[in-house]
Amino acid sequence: MPGKTITEKILSTKSAQDARAGDVVVCPVDCALGTDGSTPMALDYFEAMGGRRVFDPQRVVFALDHYAPAPSRAIAQLHQRMREFAALHGIELWDVGEGIGHQLIVESGRAAPGGLVVGADSHAVTYGALNCFGTGIGSSDLAAILMCGEIWLRVPESIRVTLTGALPDGVYAKDIALALAKKLGADGATYQALEFGGPASATLHLDDRLVLSNFAVEMGAKNGIFGATDLPPSPFAVEPDPDARYAREIVIALDTLSPQIALPHQVDRVVTIGEAIGTPVQMVYLGTCTGGRVRDFHQARDVLQAGGGVSRGVQLVVTPASRMVLETLTRDGTLADFIAMGAVVGTPGCGSCCGTCGAIPGDGVSVISTANRNFKGRMGNSSAAIYLASPATCAAAAVRGQIADPRESEP
Repeated sequence: MPGKTITEKILSTKSAQDARAGDVVVCPVDCALGTDGSTPMALDYFEAMGGRRVFDPQRVVFALDHYAPAPSRAIAQLHQRMREFAALHGIELWDVGEGIGHQLIVESGRAAPGGLVVGADSHAVTYGALNCFGTGIGSSDLAAILMCGEIWLRVPESIRVTLTGALPDGVYAKDIALALAKKLGADGATYQALEFGGPASATLHLDDRLVLSNFAVEMGAKNGIFGATDLPPSPFAVEPDPDARYAREIVIALDTLSPQIALPHQVDRVVTIGEAIGTPVQMVYLGTCTGGRVRDFHQARDVLQAGGGVSRGVQLVVTPASRMVLETLTRDGTLADFIAMGAVVGTPGCGSCCGTCGAIPGDGVSVISTANRNFKGRMGNSSAAIYLASPATCAAAAVRGQIADPRESEP
């Protein structure tokens, strides 16, 4: 028999069987996340299925992040329902202002090597950066987990993504993710695992790995996972076997990359920066579970300061991914720098990303964002156009009032 991929190994251990691609397994979850975008419906299912008690409250966490703060009375009532359910059953709840659930899963240590962590939100794939099988689930799956603590999964085939070389100046993890989306397409990895490896993978900062794992679902992947190299030592760390079987391999030479831009309204409609330079933008959004961490804001600030600040007519919106990120930016002066440049600072959370709260772009406005999705209407206005790019590229656009090469504005 051939060896196993990281995903096959983790699901074998969790299911206590020799699991390989294509097999259906039942596994206990180490943690399940419910957000205010998914939990209210999960609670409806829980009640409809006769749920009376939560199987293991210590393995569940709720986050009020998609509608934070509540934009209406109806949403405020849903928040209150979640608070009351969490208090009744002893579930930890991250309230409005604590941040994006995915970021908090990482910060809290709930995602760890060899683990199985799911979230009722598609970007739960983020946890794969920590050598953990992370995947998104539906509200009915969350309800079932509340009752029994388990989930069934079909073991996905794996695509090996081999990273070589080193990133040039002005090129970042988001550029790798966008280049990969262009290669694979928005459905090129449907129900497959993206397993990141190669000599360059171990040189990437954890924040960079989080970006790549997060973006895996934008190519249809079930999960996006890294090995445990350069993570804190763990007895549960998992690496692939040398003779593991993959559906295919994709090689990305980092040293050949330039800044990338996803054009409206498709995440895989990606071009190099030279093909988009000069496109006017009126709103720049820095934040989300893809681009709202401390290093992201530092990269953007450095470009903004080197370029002389925000161009007249551009609205700069800054939304930290968590309270911890906000506190760090406050302590080191970065937040004050953004405020001095006229930025609008949002409550830690999902913010404008999915158009449920925060700053909504006006009709005909072009937005360049550090987010992961740009389909029509994503930020709450179907007449707006959303471009996706790295924090540095977004900042360069804020400086010029149009899409620009960040390598010309960096210090």
